[in-house]
Amino acid sequence: MITTEQREKLRGWFAGRLPDDLFDALLEVTVDREEITVIGRVPGPRLTEDASDAERKSAVQGRIQEFRERTRDARIAVARDAEHRFGRKVSWGVECDGERVLFTHVAAPVMTRLRQPERQVLDTLIAGGVARSRSDALAWCVRLVQRHTDDWLAELRESLEHVERVRAQGPDAEPEETPTDEA
Repeated sequence: MITTEQREKLRGWFAGRLPDDLFDALLEVTVDREEITVIGRVPGPRLTEDASDAERKSAVQGRIQEFRERTRDARIAVARDAEHRFGRKVSWGVECDGERVLFTHVAAPVMTRLRQPERQVLDTLIAGGVARSRSDALAWCVRLVQRHTDDWLAELRESLEHVERVRAQGPDAEPEETPTDEA
């Protein structure tokens, strides 16, 4: 679990390391055990007011693709530095006119043991055409839980950060250095 201070340092490092003209704004830097995901805002395309929804959607997709190709070398250079420094892969994403797109990112395998009733849930999702495999069905379930419990998960993460702070102050913590009188 990463602490708020570590997250702020990570975001600060990216804010300082990213080229000034890469994003209009750095929106999000998220991290887990395997990956750091950096998401920034890019300007939307200039269209006439009477542009159709299809035209707008295509223009946004084109802008995102143009950004991805144009900034590839700069993003790779930053990612190499970050991967060396933080020991995690770096993934990228953008937000443009309200549409968020993640570029290549880590799909980490997760092993779990499920009992029959839990496996039946996954198998029902497969039979219903919601998922192609148990792995897809499990990922679908995780996304569903995530969507409906964001507030609860945020509160749990805050509690875990508090536990880390208290643990760091315990008897195994390194003592703070005190100034000594030197005459």
